[in-house]
Amino acid sequence: MRSLTRGMVFALAGLCLIWQAEARAAPNAPAVASGVETCAPGGPCAHPLPVRVVIVTMFEIGADTGDLPGEFQLWKERRHLDVRIAFPQSHHDLYYDPASQVLGMVTGMGTARSATATMALGLDPRFDLSHAYWLVAGIAGIDPADASIGSAAWAHYLVDGDLAHEIDPREIPKDWKTGYFPLGKNGPNDPSPPDPQGEMFELNAGLRDWAFALTRDIRLPDDPGIAAARALYTDQPMARRPPFVLKGDQLAAMTFWHGKLMTDWANDWVRYWTGGKGEFVTSGMEETGTYQAITYLDRIGRVDKSRFMVLRAGSNYTMPPPGFTAAQYLLRENQGFAGMHAALESLYLVGSRVIDELTTHWDHYEKTVPK
Repeated sequence: MRSLTRGMVFALAGLCLIWQAEARAAPNAPAVASGVETCAPGGPCAHPLPVRVVIVTMFEIGADTGDLPGEFQLWKERRHLDVRIAFPQSHHDLYYDPASQVLGMVTGMGTARSATATMALGLDPRFDLSHAYWLVAGIAGIDPADASIGSAAWAHYLVDGDLAHEIDPREIPKDWKTGYFPLGKNGPNDPSPPDPQGEMFELNAGLRDWAFALTRDIRLPDDPGIAAARALYTDQPMARRPPFVLKGDQLAAMTFWHGKLMTDWANDWVRYWTGGKGEFVTSGMEETGTYQAITYLDRIGRVDKSRFMVLRAGSNYTMPPPGFTAAQYLLRENQGFAGMHAALESLYLVGSRVIDELTTHWDHYEKTVPK
């Protein structure tokens, strides 16, 4: 009972394509510059490759270019990530643009893959990540109370939805709202949260606010398909808005969930772990794993955790519109989410504005984190 809506992937290509998609090389991929091609993956490297921005995506569908895009394809094609770098210690090879010094990665889906991929990259001596900014850019479920599909949200809080106790709802006491409650607590009615042990992370609010201010006025893609989908939400004015950029927090968990009761749970869970400061807006799977690795790497000076950003765009709503049951709408969505294409375009448009600013004015941002 604790999952996240990330399922457009399943509808478009089938789950097997996601888990089986491994590193693919372009037929004539250029060689890596600066001598990195002579360094073994994970081995010592005399001249590490400088990285200004790491674009973190979670999945691709089929090939990396030229077919139905997943989260990585638009970045690779449009930002000239043409240099392939072998990365056998993880899910997918890396791609790099020597001109902008931007590195693109595909972690694989789920917290286990995202955490291990991030740690593998952070510990690889072939890369100088000491001043790199990290941009997680992925599709998500989106709460119709806060935004519409195609909208893109910058996160401040990352909340984990998996670390917990659980009792089947059919067996819970009458005074319990849910059978799902935090570890170390005496049921869901135990009010004060314990100290987070991986259940909640707070990102650099100044950097998030800077990124939002830079992108808030971007006009995001709209089309008749997503307009028709959002028109069904007659009781949710924010769900009917054309796509827009907003600030909103992210809940990460490993099960694909859907429905009003689950959305209520997600809002309660984020509110609980953030002491009422956070607002659940987007659902995903990976962020708490990715950022946990970043915090460990920060301790040894391999990365700077204050340079980490999360941008999620809604490919689907987390609950059905009036007239549909949760099961009906979930199965309908699995046939093809109307917001998938718009979400991918939104991620690219919004994220690119930030990347362009950072790389164009690197003489400033290399040493000074914006706020």
